[in-house]
Amino acid sequence: MGSRVRGFGGSRVRTPEPPNPRTPEHKIMAKHILGVDVGGSGIKGALVDIKTGKLIGNRVRVDTPAGTPDIIAEAFAGLVKKIGYEGPIGCGFPAIVQHGVAKSAANIDKGWIGHNIEQEFSDACGNPVKALNDADAAGLAELTFGEGKKVKGVVILITIGTGLGTAQFVDGTLVPNTEFGHLYLHGRIAEHYCSNRVREEENLSWADWAHRFSEYLRHLERLLTPDLFILGGGVSKEFSDFGHLLKVGVPVRPAKLLNNAGIVGAAVYAAKQHK
Repeated sequence: MGSRVRGFGGSRVRTPEPPNPRTPEHKIMAKHILGVDVGGSGIKGALVDIKTGKLIGNRVRVDTPAGTPDIIAEAFAGLVKKIGYEGPIGCGFPAIVQHGVAKSAANIDKGWIGHNIEQEFSDACGNPVKALNDADAAGLAELTFGEGKKVKGVVILITIGTGLGTAQFVDGTLVPNTEFGHLYLHGRIAEHYCSNRVREEENLSWADWAHRFSEYLRHLERLLTPDLFILGGGVSKEFSDFGHLLKVGVPVRPAKLLNNAGIVGAAVYAAKQHK
């Protein structure tokens, strides 16, 4: 679209067109970006102020019964439409994500494996989508606005829920798709030994669960020599019940952004990718 031309005192003056909300230039300058967190049972999203990490308005949730990529993509598009957003979108996804492609499937349909998440969601909603592992998204939020901000060295975030999601950062730079929840302890996958699901199913006391989780943290400490552990996920809200019971030689802090971390981190990732 060309510039507008209008007369002024007999002369013709060109005035620029207002920015098109779909142009790359507008997207780069956007202060508010949509972050989306895809889970096994639902999709959550909200606009995020990428300068402050604060949500703009309320979170929106769309239920997603387990389904194929096209069904989930339709729900994703429905969420975007409900929010009424146009522009770049960041998406935290429960899988190893390499160049936008799912390489695994945790609590989602196995049909996602080998599928291009970014292409599927972009085609469905008509906006550019950038995807990353959901734990990596939560970690990016904590490193940008939370407990890991300005921390040098190795920082590891662990999301404790149905499983154990992990994100590793070295001097603030993300090392993606670590999946340290799949390490083995006592012949069991770690997330089958000390996740919050295991604590609830085995009716473990906080002391008994903290003993197991401490073993896991010390195992990571031996392997990675971290400077800080950050604990996220729903159980992080109960940190006062178990934090003092953890036995590890590295500082451990509860996540600051709690349940908003995945949404915020996804938006931050999209902002970085569209610069």
